[in-house]
Amino acid sequence: MPAGVCGCCGPLRPRYKRLVDNIFPEDPKDGLSKSDMEKLTFYAVSAPEKLDRIGAYLAERLSRDVVRHRYGYVVIAMEALDQLLMACHSQSIKPFVESFLHMVAKLLESREPDLQVLGTNSFVKFANIEEDTPSYHRRYDFFVSQFSAMCHSTHEDPETRTRIRVAGIKGLQGVVRKTVNDELQAIIWEPQHMDKLIPSMLFNMQDSEDLDRAGHPGTPSVVGQDGEENPAALAESCFRELLGRAAYGNMNNAVRPVLVHLDNHHLWDPNEFAVSCFRIIMYSIQAQHSHHVIQQVLSHLDNHNKNTPRVRAGIVQVLLETVAIAAKGSVGPTVLEVFNTLLKHLRMSVDFELGDSSRRNSSTSVSSAGRGKESEERIVQNAIIQTIGFFGGNLPDYQRAEVMMFIMGKVPVYGTPCHTLDTVKIGHQGTKRIQTMLLSSLIMVTSGFKSKSMAAALPPPFLDPLFSISLMEDSELRQLVLEILHNIIDRHDNRAKLRGIRIIPNVAALKIKREKISKQDVAFMKKHGQQLYRHIYLGCKEEDNVHKNFELLFTTLATLTIELANEEVVIDLIRLSIALQDMALTNEENMPMFIRCGIMALVAAYLNFLSQMIANPPFCQHVSKVIELRNMDAPYLLPEHVFRDKCPLPESLDKEDKGLYFQTADMAECLAGPGYNAERLSVPYVPQVTDEDRLTRRKSFVDTISLQVDIMSNSLPDKSQLAEEITFETLKKAIDTTGLEEQEREKRRQVMEKFQKAPFEEIAAHCESKANMLHDRLAQIFELTIRPPPSPSGVVSISAGHTQHQSVPVYEMKFPDLCVY
Repeated sequence: MPAGVCGCCGPLRPRYKRLVDNIFPEDPKDGLSKSDMEKLTFYAVSAPEKLDRIGAYLAERLSRDVVRHRYGYVVIAMEALDQLLMACHSQSIKPFVESFLHMVAKLLESREPDLQVLGTNSFVKFANIEEDTPSYHRRYDFFVSQFSAMCHSTHEDPETRTRIRVAGIKGLQGVVRKTVNDELQAIIWEPQHMDKLIPSMLFNMQDSEDLDRAGHPGTPSVVGQDGEENPAALAESCFRELLGRAAYGNMNNAVRPVLVHLDNHHLWDPNEFAVSCFRIIMYSIQAQHSHHVIQQVLSHLDNHNKNTPRVRAGIVQVLLETVAIAAKGSVGPTVLEVFNTLLKHLRMSVDFELGDSSRRNSSTSVSSAGRGKESEERIVQNAIIQTIGFFGGNLPDYQRAEVMMFIMGKVPVYGTPCHTLDTVKIGHQGTKRIQTMLLSSLIMVTSGFKSKSMAAALPPPFLDPLFSISLMEDSELRQLVLEILHNIIDRHDNRAKLRGIRIIPNVAALKIKREKISKQDVAFMKKHGQQLYRHIYLGCKEEDNVHKNFELLFTTLATLTIELANEEVVIDLIRLSIALQDMALTNEENMPMFIRCGIMALVAAYLNFLSQMIANPPFCQHVSKVIELRNMDAPYLLPEHVFRDKCPLPESLDKEDKGLYFQTADMAECLAGPGYNAERLSVPYVPQVTDEDRLTRRKSFVDTISLQVDIMSNSLPDKSQLAEEITFETLKKAIDTTGLEEQEREKRRQVMEKFQKAPFEEIAAHCESKANMLHDRLAQIFELTIRPPPSPSGVVSISAGHTQHQSVPVYEMKFPDLCVY
């Protein structure tokens, strides 16, 4: 009986309940009673041990009001909870927070949009409170799931749908802020939470109409023009904040759901949204974490290696965006991994393209779908080349040199074992495609590359295969090689002034930038100059040369003159020019008339440029006189005429008209002054004797070895040849070259056939006999040249069959030349 009396008697109720009841007015429209709320707040602050009971009672009333749909009292209860949270910061607030979160969860579970928004707003206020101590047991799994579901709201009313989505995004943002700074809440970065958080943000970002704005490093405005909050912009802001707080070990978990979302929603083709997402990622994360993102995209590209070409191209373009932003920062150990992966996919794309092409060629009908797939593979290849070139071109110089060597090592060259890229399966056409694409990417990588010394920029492991490609029977490949050389040699950006092969009337007006050649570059030209001259010489006489080839050859000669020419190099370049002129005149290799006239025009344009660069008036006068005569009598020998369309070409070149050609004697006389060794001009230029130009045209490594063994065997002298008497008839036979080409071709065929079909034991015995012959001959030479000199000490050496050596003074002794220093 007393208990019943106490239960219904208001004054006997606990004080905290009476204070809580007093804040609720009779009419919920009147709102929260401020004076009574101040009393409740004062009581809670004065007696913090009562906070948990206050929270529990408020939760009880709120649950009852939610069930009875008395939403006015629900709003008042949540407002009271918010004010108590803001006012109380004691150790006893933990149980009260649990009641508060329980009430927020009740509101989020309801299907009323107003209650969901109300609960979200309260949670956001709570998330902005910095607690004194971390919570050991609190978890936010429910809130992550519920807010993510709100982000995907499909409410019929567009305004209501927008409100719910905005509330869901704000709630996720609150969860992120509440957990990322709490060491005990690292669980938020686990995959099961990231798989809900990230897709929810991306789903709302897809609705943005201005994708270009998303790629800007700044945070966009979250309020639209009409004052309503924009879910897409708000989601992007939350996405940036999340990525900005990601630590080293959490980066992969944050990026992987992005890739999965792009896969599930087929957003790689078209890939505008994917590009904007990764721009946001790269601008939001810390710079030292960039390589994590690049590695994730690379592995994703590997996983989609058999997908459609447009999907692969979309992923590669996203990779381009990531490396473009990361190239200036720290990219860690992923530099060569990026290039290795891209080169692998480049090869796979060529395989796909050539495989489809061969199947279509074998078929009787050519389908438009097949042609479309081939063109789509070209899109993939162009995207890969662009990525390689852009990434390499933005690296520091020391890393760029390594990348240049790495790419050059991947270029397949005939006659050498293929580095990684197997050319046997893809054939000649596929090999050429890969060569063209890799050289194109090298052009982009070397663009803007300025090395202080040529020896560092063009080391032999890079220079040798590059020159090997320059001897291939393909004009396009030779053009690419020359452009790469221009990028490396032209360190003062003079190429634009030299563009186009022409007779420049006044070189001084071009304002060429140049510096005095350094000692390192002088040493480089002494070591590799003949190699450069040789490849220019051989490149001029290729029968498939076109106008662009001659333009690039002229630019090559001009940049060599500007960057690397001292007095000795100038003489070598003049000798090279004379040799090119003689080659076009004699025409021993039956070159087409266009090639012969093109070589003549190249020599004229270059000597005109060189004479003005060295500022030698007599030399300039001689060159101008020849050019003037050509203008009148033989315009087809000048670049302005021969490279025009439908230029009339002569049937033959008149060798007797000396005035049309540059004369060695006249140029030697002009350069007879100090500084130039004009006597060297009388020595005809002959390219280095190597077999490199033949090796580069071979398509089989076995053939190459056979030829190398053949060369070694032919290089050994024979006794009968040494003892042969030199007469007029032998000299006449040596000059007469008719029939020698057929003999050499037949001999080469026999050697190749022998090494391909003969048993291994026979080949080994043959090579061993040749080696023994070489060793015996060397032993004879050493025995003839190095003998022990007579002893000056007077020691008598006695041996069977030998006489005694008398003492000889040192100054009378005759030492062999090899022993004299």
